[in-house]
Amino acid sequence: MIKRIVEISNPARLFLRNQQMVVDREGFESVSIPVEDMGILILDHPAITHTQGLLTACFKHNVAVLICDEKHLPGGIFFPLEGNSLHSRTIAQQVQITEPIRKRLWQAIVRAKIREQAKVLLHATGDSSPLPAFAARVKSGDPENIEAQAARIYWQRLFGQTFCRDPDVSGINSLLNYGYAVMRAAVARAIVGTGLHPALGLHHHNQYNSFCLADDLVEPLRPVVDLKVFELCKKLTDETVLSLENKRALLEILSADCIVNNQRLPLMTSLHHYAASVRKVICGEHKSVEIPAL
Repeated sequence: MIKRIVEISNPARLFLRNQQMVVDREGFESVSIPVEDMGILILDHPAITHTQGLLTACFKHNVAVLICDEKHLPGGIFFPLEGNSLHSRTIAQQVQITEPIRKRLWQAIVRAKIREQAKVLLHATGDSSPLPAFAARVKSGDPENIEAQAARIYWQRLFGQTFCRDPDVSGINSLLNYGYAVMRAAVARAIVGTGLHPALGLHHHNQYNSFCLADDLVEPLRPVVDLKVFELCKKLTDETVLSLENKRALLEILSADCIVNNQRLPLMTSLHHYAASVRKVICGEHKSVEIPAL
């Protein structure tokens, strides 16, 4: 079953009743949503209150809870400590991952990311060169940082010569930030569901980052967000802002179809196949990883 993405962007009281999240808003009739149907819960208003019982139910059903900041961007993510019955064994294997496997996984991730960027450029401009050649050049561990070399070309071709990818700048960057944050949460949720720990990364390493592995695995999925933002910008006549309508459009990405292991699946569903594939490589059960593609 495809899990629901629920966003609350108005003052509301949220509580649990009969294993359902009740949304109680002043002047409106209460709405109930089964917790087990939710995959991601986004809370985007400072006047939202919620009960401990609701959060506990969310954790039991592996619901990612995102808390947004004053810029309406997800600033915090909450997950259960355990999301899989083989959690301890899987983490033990994750900690002991060998350097060759780590580098081979990162090589596959970077290659997939650049290939997806090439597809986005082909769709947006009719020309994907020279990105396919860059993808072929990525070696184990990407020691030459081909990822960054491809990115410099990609951003200027996609959004113009003056565009700079800067998370602290508004406009197009705000839309990218929101889309990436939601995608990151969805990936982290899938990771937890496989028994892997999202803090133990392959390439990203930061003692203050609890989602290093999610930041690794989200890389090939970023171009999906880029394409949606590009399409939104073509339709906008006014200044590019993170409006409620634009946020809803970005959330639709997770229900869009993609290809993984020669199957067409909703992206939200494919993330579980992706995370499970990474776990199998880490645990020595498979040699290659299955990464969702546009």
